[in-house]
Amino acid sequence: MASAAPPPPRLAWFIWALGSLLYLLGFFQRIAPAVMTDALMRDFQIGAVSLGNLSAIYFYSYVAMQIPTGILADVWGPRRLLSLGALVAGAGTVLFAAAPGILLAGLGRLLIGGSVAVAFVGVLKLANNWFPPRHFSLAAGLTLLVGVAGGVCAGPPLRLLMDRFGWRGVMLASAGVTFAVSAAIWTAVRDWPREKGFADGSPYPPPGPRGVRRSVAAGILAVWRYPNIWLLFIIPAGVVGPVLTFAGLWGVPFLTTHYRLPPARASVFTTALLVAWALGGPLCGWLSDRLGRRKPLYLLGCAVALGGWGIIVGVPRLPLPLLAGALVITGMSTGCMILSFAFAKESAPADLAGTITGVVNMGIMLGPTILQPAVGWMLDRRWSGALQDGARVYGLAAYQAGFSLFIAWAALALVLLAFTRETHCRPMI
Repeated sequence: MASAAPPPPRLAWFIWALGSLLYLLGFFQRIAPAVMTDALMRDFQIGAVSLGNLSAIYFYSYVAMQIPTGILADVWGPRRLLSLGALVAGAGTVLFAAAPGILLAGLGRLLIGGSVAVAFVGVLKLANNWFPPRHFSLAAGLTLLVGVAGGVCAGPPLRLLMDRFGWRGVMLASAGVTFAVSAAIWTAVRDWPREKGFADGSPYPPPGPRGVRRSVAAGILAVWRYPNIWLLFIIPAGVVGPVLTFAGLWGVPFLTTHYRLPPARASVFTTALLVAWALGGPLCGWLSDRLGRRKPLYLLGCAVALGGWGIIVGVPRLPLPLLAGALVITGMSTGCMILSFAFAKESAPADLAGTITGVVNMGIMLGPTILQPAVGWMLDRRWSGALQDGARVYGLAAYQAGFSLFIAWAALALVLLAFTRETHCRPMI
């Protein structure tokens, strides 16, 4: 029989933290190719388009899994979803690390992307179940912060480990960590406080045998009936896509070529972008909850991010302190995307919470899924034939043409955001 008392905060945060470890590892895998570009091009004998596709294969399966993940989070529960996801991610990492050629490496990335796709949705489902509603935006922002910590590990630390142990050795070690996380989640995490003897504090109780549950098809169709969901499917892709394309693949080669920075130092700049993004998420979530508004902060963040990319892409040879400042401000303002989850959840019925989270996360990941190979295609079209240590080198005009796609999508996001309907931090339905 459940106690009348809610779970102690330390237990709720512990449950959330264990689930967040998979998101950290997934983010590590997402960003890792950025500091491995030269090694991957050399080992697999590929150019920018092939490298962009190898990196983006992660996002192809990640995006494809978002709506199924949202449904599975509602039906299976986050514990089974997260532990199984970590198990498959570990297997995919082993395959990627041991791959003799591009096909098996791509299959490994496909498995990794599809399996870690459950992480963010699963963690937000845990937050929904274990925390009071007023803490949801904060928990979402802190989840992003934990994920970006994985991205930081995929920056200078990964490059230093690669220089000593090689990229394959580091990937095999990360597979072992992922298997350990799977075991920890299965052992310690529970879907609801009632399973550990506490009261369920969430306003969205667990479905019982007499509860009404939508069919899978009905749930998917129902989500798209709400205009805010359509808009919040497209908007965050234009905000997040440039960050994950720059920091996750093309930023390091751009900085090494045109700012003459060594790869380890270049990765510090891309890591600064990620860290600023991570810090901006909880800040935007907290400010939005305090103000009781979603739309104004989101508009401001999109506008600042658009201006930041305009400076980074359009102004060649910025002094390094100004470049660092532009990246930090752009990253911090991009944190506004975290509002998409609460904004969307408040725009549709509560029983669709998991599916809505999956839909929004799917939209977010469309950004890097499309932009990473698209930028690679633009680079290869403008390649002059220059090579360095067996890897292609691209000119400034090629990078500016590729990165102009950032500005186009960010501008579209800003326009579409104007058409969203404010929720005032309360359920509209």
